[in-house]
Amino acid sequence: MLDTTLKTQLKSYLERLQQPIEMVASLDDSEKSAEMRELLLEIVELSPLVALREDGDHARKPSFSVARAGEAPRIHFAGLPMGHEFTSLVLALLQSGGHPPKVDAALIERIRGIDAGIGRFRFETYISLSCHNCPDVVQALNLMAVLNPGIESVMIDGALFQGEIDERKIMAVPSVYLNGELFGQGRMTLEEIVAKVDTGSAARDAATLSAKAPYDVLVVGGGPAGAAAAVYAARKGIRTGVVAERFGGQVLDTMGIENLISVPHTEGPKLVAALEQHVKEYDVDVMNLQRVEALVPAGADGLAAVSLANGATLRAKTVIISTGARWREMNVPGEKEYKGRGVCFCPHCDGPLFKGKRVAVIGGGNSGVEAAIDLAGIVSHVTLLEFDTRLRADAVLQNKLNSLANVTVITNAQTTEVSGDGAKVTAIAYKDRASGELHHVALEGIFVQIGLLPNTDWLRGTLALSPRGEIEVDARGQTSLPGVFAAGDVTTVPYKQIIIAMGEGAKASLSAFDHLIRTPAVVAPVGADQGAIAAAA
Repeated sequence: MLDTTLKTQLKSYLERLQQPIEMVASLDDSEKSAEMRELLLEIVELSPLVALREDGDHARKPSFSVARAGEAPRIHFAGLPMGHEFTSLVLALLQSGGHPPKVDAALIERIRGIDAGIGRFRFETYISLSCHNCPDVVQALNLMAVLNPGIESVMIDGALFQGEIDERKIMAVPSVYLNGELFGQGRMTLEEIVAKVDTGSAARDAATLSAKAPYDVLVVGGGPAGAAAAVYAARKGIRTGVVAERFGGQVLDTMGIENLISVPHTEGPKLVAALEQHVKEYDVDVMNLQRVEALVPAGADGLAAVSLANGATLRAKTVIISTGARWREMNVPGEKEYKGRGVCFCPHCDGPLFKGKRVAVIGGGNSGVEAAIDLAGIVSHVTLLEFDTRLRADAVLQNKLNSLANVTVITNAQTTEVSGDGAKVTAIAYKDRASGELHHVALEGIFVQIGLLPNTDWLRGTLALSPRGEIEVDARGQTSLPGVFAAGDVTTVPYKQIIIAMGEGAKASLSAFDHLIRTPAVVAPVGADQGAIAAAA
């Protein structure tokens, strides 16, 4: 199962084990069970601290569990954790064996303090081995199981346990169930999961955040633009904060990145990890998992205010908005009802769930054509629908698409409705824009690839936006409000690219610093509370 290179790497990792661990296999006579046994035996050979038993009685076969010797297993793998999930296996072995996780100490204590109750928290995570978001969820839940004896985590390969996928009508991965009920879908960080489980955290967070002293620069958004802005501000030695709903933003959902100059190839999650690490090299106050709801322009005290969904308010002398963009939706009847039940946005993640089925791709740009090419190798048939009279993708991609026998391209098509049986998608309807004729295509999945929308709903009526909803900025990144700057995909700057967003973030930060040094300090009026003024400054 493992080649020589992987064995050598894994052996070096297992040398970090601090105490014995045990793997317990639940196998049958299937070919997959034989492959699993081979994998587990190879792992046992690499460390004297790893043992294997084959007397497991887990309901799912093949599967195996990982635990400290003498403890009841709380981490389970139903399926072979190869591909993207191999790292999940390595971390499960190391953390079960006492190797400390690279997680903030305060978060570790929060996990240990979760009261799972008598019934325990039993998480089941359905994944596909080609999904680049799934490992983050699996690894987070596995770590929670290591730290808290009331938490159990099961990874389930959807392709291997197709019956469960069909029974639970799962159309997107990762799909997480808690004690049999759907807990969440899509990429979730450890912090997000803990916040969702620890229901009292929002009120505690609000009080803590509101008590923070004002920032010189407050960056709203944690994507490439926000990270660059934070680094440039912090390097000036000024008080810098970053507040983000999801650090990394849209990049977390990007699979292959091959146009970041000097980096021939990387993946979104890997780039985000590097951005986060770079930001944390400086004295930056990162406030993740916080949704911003309003911006209040600076008043007499010279401080702008940013209101959060949990009720907290942050204050700052300057603000840099880098809230990025989100997937554009079709906005047709049935789309919202069947999101995650056939309506998808990530062909890399969810494509394997539609093996042998019929799907549609909406959009004829590079993203749409790439998705159709990718899916054609998995599904039985792809119908690509493009609103324009022609495809807009690069010629090389169109040539590849046209060479595929199981792809139908329909241009001049306006999607009008998504249909389903109440549980999952069954068809899509479109209108021929030339003839006006309506058509229905029977299928099981729809992948929407029609661009992005700026995340500016919370700013309407506060500062100047373009007709597209983008923040209008000048050459320095200045918005229509003094002291408020913006950068990245959320602005009117053309060409939504990671490298451009980084440059714009750096520029906005330098502009904010220039604004700070040229703005006179607020002078306290006679009789004012000098202590309060000093704290605000």
